[in-house]
Amino acid sequence: MENIYFQKEATPKLSEIIKGFWQIDKKEDVSIVREKIIPDGYPELIFHYGDPYKTNIDGVWQVQEPNLMAGQIKNHFFLENSGKSKIFGIKLQPWGLNELFDIDMSKLTDKVVEIPIEILRTLAPIKKIGTSTLTFTEKVSNIEDWFVEFLSSLNLKHFKGQDAVQLIIKDQGKTNLKEIRNDIDISERSLERYFKTKIGLAPKYFSRIIRFSHIFKLAQSDNKMDWLDIVFLSGFYDQSHFIKNFKEFTGEDPSKYGFDEKNLANFFLNR
Repeated sequence: MENIYFQKEATPKLSEIIKGFWQIDKKEDVSIVREKIIPDGYPELIFHYGDPYKTNIDGVWQVQEPNLMAGQIKNHFFLENSGKSKIFGIKLQPWGLNELFDIDMSKLTDKVVEIPIEILRTLAPIKKIGTSTLTFTEKVSNIEDWFVEFLSSLNLKHFKGQDAVQLIIKDQGKTNLKEIRNDIDISERSLERYFKTKIGLAPKYFSRIIRFSHIFKLAQSDNKMDWLDIVFLSGFYDQSHFIKNFKEFTGEDPSKYGFDEKNLANFFLNR
């Protein structure tokens, strides 16, 4: 039996902090599979309630803890299951982890780490729901109710840098950063500082990831496109520039990449 993937966008009243929810439930097939994870620009909270996973981000294989938070990843890395895969995840907006828990995101770049105990205490109701036997839809509904109440107790602030992030995402990473700074009236230094602390990447690199991830939406869309169309719509200068970026983020040539394969990389990048 293949992995069973579930996903749902967050309700509008939570979309300022949460992008969406996902679940992987591999009920029977326990074959060991090594899979690639490709950066998409969003941090996550992840709860394993099946058998452990191993991860290789920096060249060393390590067993993952069951309760994780993932910062911004700059390049692809690998995961390997050890048995049944049962995972519930919350994909946050790029600034979400910082806004919720005042985390310096520069310290989480290229890292997937155990959730600190003080944060895990706060998230205990979320963990309980996410790892329960409820259906995915029931889990999301209950977790959203919890987050609505939790967010009402916080004094969240809106920063100009957040507007820049939203503009980058809206234009699939193609807008010139100078134009964005002018549009929202923020200095280059202030924007760089915002991105370092609250996002974990430089603005230019974040834009590259968002532009790259748009390739997958185009390639997996119902309207089948040839590579020249995808190169143009993704905002690359030419095909060689496109291929170079694709290899940089995936380690593969785009002509050999399996966009229709049911794997974790395609599941995450198609959300």
